[in-house]
Amino acid sequence: MHMRASFRRRTTKPLSPSQARNSALINQLATPGLGSLLARRYVAGSGQLLLALAGFAMVTGWFGALILKMYNEIQGNPPSKSVAWLGEVGALAFGLAWLWALFTSLSLIREARGDEKESNVPPQLPRT
Repeated sequence: MHMRASFRRRTTKPLSPSQARNSALINQLATPGLGSLLARRYVAGSGQLLLALAGFAMVTGWFGALILKMYNEIQGNPPSKSVAWLGEVGALAFGLAWLWALFTSLSLIREARGDEKESNVPPQLPRT
């Protein structure tokens, strides 16, 4: 069932197709969640950004531990315990944030196209 446009209440200004496209590009090519925040999807954007940052921090921590392990082996110290799991979990977290941002980006583009179609329809005049 589709409600007529006159009955829908919009709390924010609708996104233009160019705003939706730019938000999607930022989400997918720069930082997951940042484009969602720019498109005023605050809950989804915050979750995506936090998940992406947590994943990035874990991958960075794994890389630092790997470099330290290699340095210690060069110095002749016994090999330390592997923390490969940290990099794997971090990559998974970042990948999930990216996928979540993809679904939000597609939703933004679909919503902007619908809003554009509605705005191009002239208003109906009352019947007399």
